[in-house]
Amino acid sequence: MKYVFIAVAAAVVIAIRVSVFRIRRRRRAAGEHGREMDTERSAATRTRSRRRDLADSVHNLNRLGDVGTIAMREITERVRGRIFRVGTLVILVAVAAAIVIPALDKSSSKLTPQTVGVVGSLSPLARHVVRGVGSADQDSVTFVSEPSLQAAKADLLSGRVDFVIVDGVEILLDQPVTSSSSSIDTTLVENAATYLGVLEAYRTAGLTPAQIVHVVGAKPVAVHSLRPGSKSVARTTSVIGIVLLFVMLTQYCTWILIGVMQEKSSRVVEVLLATVRPIQLLGGKVLGIGLVALGQAVLVVAFALVVAKAVGSDLLHGTSTLVLLCELLWLVLGYAFYCWMYAAAGSMAERQDQVQTLALPLSIPILFGYIYSITALSSGHADLFFKVLAYVPFTAPFCMSVLVGLSQVAWWQFVASVVITIVGTAVMATVAAQIYRRAVLQTGARVHLRYLFGGKAAH
Repeated sequence: MKYVFIAVAAAVVIAIRVSVFRIRRRRRAAGEHGREMDTERSAATRTRSRRRDLADSVHNLNRLGDVGTIAMREITERVRGRIFRVGTLVILVAVAAAIVIPALDKSSSKLTPQTVGVVGSLSPLARHVVRGVGSADQDSVTFVSEPSLQAAKADLLSGRVDFVIVDGVEILLDQPVTSSSSSIDTTLVENAATYLGVLEAYRTAGLTPAQIVHVVGAKPVAVHSLRPGSKSVARTTSVIGIVLLFVMLTQYCTWILIGVMQEKSSRVVEVLLATVRPIQLLGGKVLGIGLVALGQAVLVVAFALVVAKAVGSDLLHGTSTLVLLCELLWLVLGYAFYCWMYAAAGSMAERQDQVQTLALPLSIPILFGYIYSITALSSGHADLFFKVLAYVPFTAPFCMSVLVGLSQVAWWQFVASVVITIVGTAVMATVAAQIYRRAVLQTGARVHLRYLFGGKAAH
């Protein structure tokens, strides 16, 4: 049931984000249509003013460095945006629902009251055993002393008691437990009869009350396994982490894609590149949005832990700190790898329809890794192909997180995957910087791949 609630919460988050994105796109389109109705002179004035403000902000914040200045600009712009605040609120609500709903469902399953009449004597140990059996069967047992057997039978017929224990050696019922109209917990009666019979056998064998208590209170022997099993808590944490990773990668990488496209289409990038180098502009944008993503992830994790503690939920109870740190690390590594791809793609687009065309193929590896990881977590088993994908930078953020949650990876394998992903990120950043440097200033014509990798621009 936990996975169902988490999946539903993830679906709600994605659906709301898509709706917000569409509303924002309609408003932007309406705004662009309104701006087209303005005179060319006023449009040129606003453009020159915007470019002058951007250039002034870069010069005034040189104490932070070029990359730091651009990163601060991105952080300020994203955090102040309505889409960030609404999106963060939606994620927090979804996380709270995934934690609180199972806790409420668990608390709603209250114990069924069972009233037990007692005729004659019933030792404290026998009472303790019957109560223990009731608790195991989700029953709350209450004992009522009966003055005589006839009074107990009258209480049975009137429904005042559910069943009667006579001298600790007999159980009296109103009607057979197999009757469809019986309100008695069949399992409780059968288990109580079994344990009372065991206690009577101990007494008949001549054991003293102290010896009986010692035997009844015996602890089971330890059970060990040769292979460590996967803990359900770790698996639950991994599911939450995978969903969070998927949502944030798609959100923030799309932000980079749209942001680069907007700067190119509005020619703002020309002003920025007159002050900083392309790699500094791209690095500042990636760093700024990445810090916003990391901050939001830390906020969500802290919020989840606080809510789970407040409602007494065991959804994250016992979660290893190492598992949480692993999820945050792969969020950073996953973003660091994919953000360069989306930035390079954004430099090749000039219109919104081109963004949608580019975003689909870029999201295929993310979607594949997400679905495959959820499937592996649900089954609790990772096959050989899944383990191989844990070393591929495109799918490592998802697959390696799952292997950690399932306790099916050694420390050196984890380190190897991290190193491979970092090397892949460096290669991706180099290629993306070259594409960005060549494509971001090419407007009005299609950017050919031959030109991006060393050829001449097509006229």
